[in-house]
Amino acid sequence: MVRSLKNPKKAKRKNKGSKKSESSSGPAAPAKVWQPGVDQLEEGEELQFDPSTYNYLRAFSIGWPCLSFDIVHDSLGLIRSEFPHTFYGVAGTQAEQSSWNYLGIFKISNISGKKRELVPVSNADNDVDMDSESSSDEDDDDDEDEKSSQPVLHLHKVAHQGCVNRIRSMIQRPHICATWADTGHVQVWDINTLLNALAESVSDTTVGGNSIHRLSPIVKFGGHKDEGYAIDWSPIVPGRLVSGDCNSSIHLWEPSSETWNVDSNPFVGHAASVEDLQWSPTEADVFASCSVDGTIAIWDTRLGKSPALSVKAHNTDVNVISWNRLASCMIASGSDDGTFSIRDLRLIKGDALVAHFEYHKQPITSIEWSPHEASTLAVASEDNQLTIWDLSLEKDEEEEAEFKAKMKEQVNVPQDLPPQLLFVHQGQKGLKELHWHTQIPGMVISTAADGFNVLMPANIDTTLPSTDA
Repeated sequence: MVRSLKNPKKAKRKNKGSKKSESSSGPAAPAKVWQPGVDQLEEGEELQFDPSTYNYLRAFSIGWPCLSFDIVHDSLGLIRSEFPHTFYGVAGTQAEQSSWNYLGIFKISNISGKKRELVPVSNADNDVDMDSESSSDEDDDDDEDEKSSQPVLHLHKVAHQGCVNRIRSMIQRPHICATWADTGHVQVWDINTLLNALAESVSDTTVGGNSIHRLSPIVKFGGHKDEGYAIDWSPIVPGRLVSGDCNSSIHLWEPSSETWNVDSNPFVGHAASVEDLQWSPTEADVFASCSVDGTIAIWDTRLGKSPALSVKAHNTDVNVISWNRLASCMIASGSDDGTFSIRDLRLIKGDALVAHFEYHKQPITSIEWSPHEASTLAVASEDNQLTIWDLSLEKDEEEEAEFKAKMKEQVNVPQDLPPQLLFVHQGQKGLKELHWHTQIPGMVISTAADGFNVLMPANIDTTLPSTDA
């Protein structure tokens, strides 16, 4: 069970696109892929990311670190593939003092990127003179492009009592969001006014966040006997909600007019803390839960307060689950021992295990299926890696040899990587949660102890338009 951000400090924005001075005293050594938990940095060594592997990569912060956030569905288009992009989000902080916490309602605009080549072109092939006048001119152009392509953050803060363990925006009514607080309360908020203010904001510079709004929640439920982290809105029934706590209880919320009726009689079946909840993408009355007891349970609200099915999923705490919305028979789970698994719910009473991966070295903190590719999912871990997997991939030795020949040994690629591993993102510390953007194919946002990252890996989405400089 890995949740809290230890000794959080105010996050500072990192510019991952900044340039560093390079020595021209001799040829650079070939790049090497660094594996956390396997390789060690020597004295004087530092990690560098390859910008050619991203269509877009940027860090941002809303102040205090956030354990949880959610992407807010907007009206800018169901499927958006052309830059520049804009997205809305809501997050909850983990401040040093309980009274300092807030909800951050934000908009990121002017997200400008471009499609890059799969294989980077080496300097040797182009016979580039780093000291030439033309190179200097290109650097000046790059600086100008960098300034014009800076994203713009607009932020509003709403005071929140206690740290926010988890936050979720309703799919059908995005201005309604629910929060789990470490005070033991689940609250529902209406942030419509603030979202409208963000939509009307046209400033081309980062603004907002200097003052904190005082907004009362429309519902505040204190019926849980302990704090919790598990909460999910139904994708089928607007306003239907489930919340689970560290006391192994799950409560069902039913919408009623402008409020909610919370069933005081909880669902009980786990032997330890309920860590995550997911509604079925196709069955209105069915949801799944996972627990510190190592099990995944399937519940049907029509069949009483006990699980309809329960399966031992991992040998340690099951921290997170994700129900595939494109292939509703598949559910993914991530564990405290760093493993994650895929199960076929059609075979849940037998051998339902479809795949099991032991790549990560630390607890899995977030897992989510892609909303656009049924075989693709993203995973975040305490080993500071965000990985993206395509379960449809198999090892092709001929294709692999051809790729290595194109690379001309520029990169020393490890030989033991799983063939399904599509992308590895590093650079954040204390990764806590990730989400795919359902309306922008290929975009992933993640939160960590040192702030947020927005990334669009170059090999995830091939439909993005190519922009020539």
